[in-house]
Amino acid sequence: MKVLITGATGFIGSHVADLLLERGYDVRAIARSTSNLQWLKGKKIELVDGSISNPKSLEKAMKDVEMVFHVAGLTAARNAEEFMQGNRDGTRNMLEAAYKFAPNLQRFLHVSSLAAVRPADSPDKPVDESTLSAPITSYGISKKAAEDEVNSFANKLPITIVRPPAVYGQRETAILDFFKTVNKGFVPHIGFNEKHVSLVHGLDLSRGIIEAAESANTIGKTYFISSEEFYTWEQIGSVTAKILGKKGTIPLRLPHFLVFGVAGLSEFFGRFSAKPPVLNFEKGRDITQAYWICSVDRAKTDFGYRQKISIEDGIRQTVEWYKSMGWL
Repeated sequence: MKVLITGATGFIGSHVADLLLERGYDVRAIARSTSNLQWLKGKKIELVDGSISNPKSLEKAMKDVEMVFHVAGLTAARNAEEFMQGNRDGTRNMLEAAYKFAPNLQRFLHVSSLAAVRPADSPDKPVDESTLSAPITSYGISKKAAEDEVNSFANKLPITIVRPPAVYGQRETAILDFFKTVNKGFVPHIGFNEKHVSLVHGLDLSRGIIEAAESANTIGKTYFISSEEFYTWEQIGSVTAKILGKKGTIPLRLPHFLVFGVAGLSEFFGRFSAKPPVLNFEKGRDITQAYWICSVDRAKTDFGYRQKISIEDGIRQTVEWYKSMGWL
């Protein structure tokens, strides 16, 4: 079966590509000529020069495709309009191209985000697929808008949506600073209240994405793909410190007002940078929430998804990989 992947040069997309190759799929990936292909080199992947923002480039990419994994998405932007262009509009372009140029399509799998919904109200009431969406950031709003585009094609294409929470693992750079901080003997905590998170390893997520696409039970449905348990940042920090061999680490508490202050400064100076800042005021609102947790019960029921990598094994794998790359 020929499959097409967007975002294959990135963290999750490259793992999805690897697992699809292992399962015997014929893999094609969309990538700009300027893209960094470090995770794809030497692999049997057909590369098509194109972009989800360029509809004309998608006709060739969609030819003879039977399954689409739309993993690409914008996670940092200067404003809400940029988020909409990267997430909503790019997704619409992919859907229209699939409808026009992939007549034998068996599945269009769209990777969304927990941010498209909202934080949970309490540690014993995680959000699930029945929770009404009320995203709190421009990123989350754009991911919800992208979901709406996908669902608008439900009568035309066999669609499935998956929503991961925070993701970590080999090839991830967004959480690298956390590991570096713990390696220096400090365990960072946002605020003084306990925060609970769903946190999934990249390999568990990538496997769940493929299993959702392969199942006949998932057409027209949305799923959370995550850990089966919830973690506190104290727990994550403790496990990380133990694996790094750091004893007597010092908790580094960052009050919410300080987070927002730093975020505001970062957002201001980011206006003069070539790239949008990773931390801005909306990201500050995101990371100060108490319960970014979700239930995977529907995924377990419909296609047998299970978390296979524990937090201990996942962090150990991640640390070992960072060290092998000289990143840690």
